[in-house]
Amino acid sequence: MQNARNAARARERVTHVPPVTQAPQSTGAALELLVHGVGGATPQGMLDDPRITRVTGDATAAVYRRTGDIDAEQHPERYRARPIEEAYCWSNLTSGNGSRALWLLLLPFMVVNLAHWMRPTARGRTRAVQLYGVLVRLVALSLTVLLTAAACEVALDLVAWQCAGVPDCSNQRSWLGFLSTAQGGWWSQPGRRLALAAVVPTALVGLLWYLSNRTWSAYESQRPLTGAEPDDGDAPDDATTDDRTTDALATGDRTAGGGDPGPGPAPTAVVRPALGRPGFWYGRRLVARLRAAHTAAGFLTVAAAVAGAAARHDRAATGPVPGFLGSLIEAMLVLGTLVVLWVVCRRGRSERRLDNRLDSALISWLPGAALALLALAAVYAAWPRPGWVSAGSLPGDVTFRVLTVGQGALVVVLAVVALGLYRRTPEPRTVLYGLGGPAVAMLACALGGVMSGGVAQRVADWLDGSGTPGMGRASLIEGPPVLLSWQASVIPVLLVLLVVPAAVLGVRTWLAARALEPEVDQEYGQKWPDAARTRQIARTRATAALTDSAPWLLGLVSGATLLLGAGAVAGAWVSGQVPGRAMDGAGPFIESVAEAAQSTGSWMVGFGFILFVTWGRRAYRDASARRTIGILWDVGTFWPRAAHPFAPPCYAERAVPDLASRMSGWTGLTRGRLVISGHSQGSVLAASAVWQLPAETRGRVALLTYGSPIERLYGRWFPAYFGAGPLHGLHRSVHCWRNLWRATDPIGGRVRLDDGPGPEVDRGPLRDPLVYGRTPEHPLPEPVLGHSDYQADPVFAEERAALLARLGPVLPRQGDGGAEETQGSSGRSSG
Repeated sequence: MQNARNAARARERVTHVPPVTQAPQSTGAALELLVHGVGGATPQGMLDDPRITRVTGDATAAVYRRTGDIDAEQHPERYRARPIEEAYCWSNLTSGNGSRALWLLLLPFMVVNLAHWMRPTARGRTRAVQLYGVLVRLVALSLTVLLTAAACEVALDLVAWQCAGVPDCSNQRSWLGFLSTAQGGWWSQPGRRLALAAVVPTALVGLLWYLSNRTWSAYESQRPLTGAEPDDGDAPDDATTDDRTTDALATGDRTAGGGDPGPGPAPTAVVRPALGRPGFWYGRRLVARLRAAHTAAGFLTVAAAVAGAAARHDRAATGPVPGFLGSLIEAMLVLGTLVVLWVVCRRGRSERRLDNRLDSALISWLPGAALALLALAAVYAAWPRPGWVSAGSLPGDVTFRVLTVGQGALVVVLAVVALGLYRRTPEPRTVLYGLGGPAVAMLACALGGVMSGGVAQRVADWLDGSGTPGMGRASLIEGPPVLLSWQASVIPVLLVLLVVPAAVLGVRTWLAARALEPEVDQEYGQKWPDAARTRQIARTRATAALTDSAPWLLGLVSGATLLLGAGAVAGAWVSGQVPGRAMDGAGPFIESVAEAAQSTGSWMVGFGFILFVTWGRRAYRDASARRTIGILWDVGTFWPRAAHPFAPPCYAERAVPDLASRMSGWTGLTRGRLVISGHSQGSVLAASAVWQLPAETRGRVALLTYGSPIERLYGRWFPAYFGAGPLHGLHRSVHCWRNLWRATDPIGGRVRLDDGPGPEVDRGPLRDPLVYGRTPEHPLPEPVLGHSDYQADPVFAEERAALLARLGPVLPRQGDGGAEETQGSSGRSSG
């Protein structure tokens, strides 16, 4: 009965899809919509003309034309030899001034959000998919708690508790004088120092909330094109529960995967892939819920750090404050934590419908209640307690141990679930046998630990002056938790372990380049080949192939990180001392190695953090630097914030609806032909926008991709969304598709859809460089283009013309009664 109701809903969704707007007659115009890739581009450069005019959009993202082409639709006779060219420029969605480098501080949040989208393809595993999403969201929540705990460690423990409680430390810093116990002022009592220092982590959580809310208003809360799909109120809340249950498209194919649909009449529908769902690029509700939960978790973490110290004192000594007050506040903290966990685990994404609802009570009351509890904890801690002094350090070791062990356990369970999903529906091209998501989640935890530990260790070294915290040698303070020192100490060990696979990759690349040299000479047919030129081309091709080895390198890093992290927790738990002191008595060599690992790791963490921010600023100011690392950043921010609300915003939630709206509007008004032409990351945006189009519009659109990572990167790492099934469905639903690729391109590659009927999708590898040496036509050496400048290849214009020819001219004809009708309404040639 339930299956029958689902089938009825699917038929209803198909029958209610509204048609695109139709003009009374066709102009026969052809449009090429250009979409640039990573690194940004200017509309002047894309259109090769300094005189451009914005057609639609704003300063953030817009569609441009040459000024002379503004009235092109009114003069189609001028454009019979070439299409009208438009450029969609989305550079400002991901780049801007140097202040955006601060987004790099949110890198762990962005990386864990990627893990959500890396799950393997699922068939009939609803509960397993739901569990996968819950586990990733819990890992993301632990990262928020880790960041807040690190801020509490610096502000509350190192500064307010340790340094301000030791006159030798506080007297050296005038800005701590009013907190010093030597001054005996009102703020000198430990509880009041903690209450005042809590302003720092509270402000950090508030800043994260503000940034997430501001970007949410600019991205997630912007509704996509309305009217494309009905709002199915009965759709399940978690839209990623089953890859088989998707909305239908009005096309002539029977299934997206090309399999046997079974007996019965052939339905006029194919399954809609996940990226074609109405609510996929509209994550308003989930981001708001997660933002409320993570903000509350941050406030509760600060409240626990403030109230915990006072409650421990009240239970250990008789004083003016009743001990049950601390226990009551701690019980309220536990209750708040359970509510946060329930909110995070309760609901996933709603993609099958345009979900316009907001959980107003939850969004408003949960962060506010947590903040009120934090204020209550601050008042409780600030209450006068004669004789209370701060000694040693706050019990941060327990907090960081629980977080580290919890993250490791979540990642292990996530790996078990992911492996089970992969074995149920294996796809050979999926990276790491479906373990890409857990590996990336482990990397996010490691990044979070390194960044939080690095800040704590650098602040401790600064406060301690010439001493070394934890070593007991002229140290003024005890320093950060022992676990952070152990975690820093394993970083040099990890780097040493990575030397072996790096050397193997280097040797293998060199051997591959040597093996490619005869092929290069044969391809160019040189009678007297130039050894240096041949070596350059072969080396470029071999180096470009290194991209395909990245999954295994990441798997090694994640596995080693998990094992070394477990060893660090065990070492800190058993010894209770930093590595340099824990190895005392083990021999001079081991002692020196332990001390060297501890000091080197500590400085590497601090230096790496500074270098990281510096590179981030350079990446947003220097175009060449942005091209180098921009692909990783733009891949990360392509996906909606499904796991962590404090991750950088998803630019595709603006770009994909922009492109879909432009294509649907232009073809509906003109009934003309359209080629959407995407380079690199722009090809992913183009394909995603085509998936969002109504079926009738998609029949008049051709897709041209070049330098595209849509299969090489997205298909392997995100198989549930860009795997073989979804790409085959796109191939069948779009009128025609052509993909250009080069062997020298380290990012783009084949789409691998050439095993079906009809024209091939892939064309390549294109010759690069176009000319081997100097010729009369090319007197100067031609560069090896690699990932750039595909449009300079004559093949580009040839394939664009072929796509337009396959779309066919949409010519007016005389219908019955003398009225003009359009021929080939689907966009195909009627002849």
